[in-house]
Amino acid sequence: MVDIQSRQNAKIKEIRSLRQRKQRKAKKLFIVEGIRHIGEALDANANIEYVLAAPELLKSDYANSLLAKIEEKGISLFTTTPEILVSLSEKENPQGLLAVANQLIYSLEDFSSDQHPWLVALISPQDPGNIGTILRTIDAVGADGLILIDNSVDIFHPSAVRASMGALFWKPVISASIEEFTSWSSQNKYVIYGTSAKGKTLFNQVVYRSPAILLFGSEREGLSDDQINFCDHLLKLPMAGSASSLNLSVSSGVFLYEMHAQFNPE
Repeated sequence: MVDIQSRQNAKIKEIRSLRQRKQRKAKKLFIVEGIRHIGEALDANANIEYVLAAPELLKSDYANSLLAKIEEKGISLFTTTPEILVSLSEKENPQGLLAVANQLIYSLEDFSSDQHPWLVALISPQDPGNIGTILRTIDAVGADGLILIDNSVDIFHPSAVRASMGALFWKPVISASIEEFTSWSSQNKYVIYGTSAKGKTLFNQVVYRSPAILLFGSEREGLSDDQINFCDHLLKLPMAGSASSLNLSVSSGVFLYEMHAQFNPE
C-alpha cells in the first residue's frame, strides 16, 4: 500500500484526466466513485486497475471490508489525504474510495437474439444520468443489455457510472450506428417496439413478444420518420396533463416494467 501526499502524483493526474471523454477513450479507463459502486465492481469481478482510499473518510464496517477485499484480489491500493480525494470527487460528500477500472467494450456481434432476447436501444442520448438510470432499470427488470446508437453520451461518464448504481458491471452496453443497428436487428429477427407520441397504441395495449428491442428516439426530437418506419410497433404513453412528454429514464421505466409483467406473469 503506497501513500500519496502530492496532487502532482502521476496517479492523481491520471484520475483527474479521466474526467475528459477523450482521455477515457484513449486510455480505455474510467472512474468508479463511491463505496457501493466499488463494492458492485468487486462482486462482478470487474477489471480494476487501482483504488485510491482516504482512510479518514471511511466510516462504515462495509467500507473497511472493501479494503480487505481489494487487497485479497491483488488490486493496487493507494492511500491519500481527504483533501486530495475531495479534489478528485464530483460528489459533495465523497465516501473515501475511488477506483480506476478498465472499460469493457462490446460490439453488436457480441449480442444475439437467443442469448440477449430483451434489449433497450437509445438513439443519440445526451444526458449521462439518464443512460445510467436506464441501465439500472434494465438490470432491475432482468433485461439483457443496452445499445447506444449514433452520437451518444459516453456510458463511462462519471455521472452515468454513478447513476447506474453498479448495473454497468453486470449488464453489457454497446455503441453502434443506426445503419449497423437496423441491419443487425433485422438479421437477428428482433421485434422492434418504438416509442413515440405519434404512436396509436398505448404501452399496455400490445402483447410484447421476444426477442424484443425497446427503441427510444433522441431526447429532443424523438424518432424520425425513417426510424418509425423501421419499427414493428409504435407505442405511446398516456399524457393526461399539460406536459407533452416525460423524461427519458422515467418513460423507459414505465415501458420496461410493463414488459417485465408480460414476460414474467405470476
